[in-house]
Amino acid sequence: MTTTVSANRKGDRRERELVNALDEAGFAVMRAPASGSATERELPDVLAGDGETFYAIEAKSSAGDPIYLTGEEVEALLFFARNFGAKARIAVRFDREDWYFFHPGDLYTTDAGSYRVKKEKALADGTDFPEFVGETEKVTLGEVGGGDGDADEVDPETEERRAILEAVRDGHMPVEDALDVL
Repeated sequence: MTTTVSANRKGDRRERELVNALDEAGFAVMRAPASGSATERELPDVLAGDGETFYAIEAKSSAGDPIYLTGEEVEALLFFARNFGAKARIAVRFDREDWYFFHPGDLYTTDAGSYRVKKEKALADGTDFPEFVGETEKVTLGEVGGGDGDADEVDPETEERRAILEAVRDGHMPVEDALDVL
């Protein structure tokens, strides 16, 4: 068996895994038949919707090396998603990790016009599966305790904690001092 055939089988298995996970999360989902090079029409790997939001997904997996997509793959995904009325997403999965999702515009573009996702980028900046399917929501430090940003609603104790954490983050206060204050 050649490496290409083995890689294609692994890719197919990963796509089916993603389809099953989205199905279990309550999405109507399907693998696009003959996605990739088996048809003249460029189709995304997966179509999924929950009645409110619809996605056209290009799925890629890797043992650990960076994942690359050609400019043509991304352009075809964006074209299909726009015409279908779906949101374009790139789903990446590295061995022993979960799926992470990106809008194509959030990916690194190489000088040659390809798109790249490194494992570190996926883990740090990607939307993880629970957030993608609406089970959780990512919260940033700037959002902690700030309500909707209205200054009249900020809890003074929360604001003090935030200031201490920011001082530690910025290197102005040692962790031990912060623990004493908190």
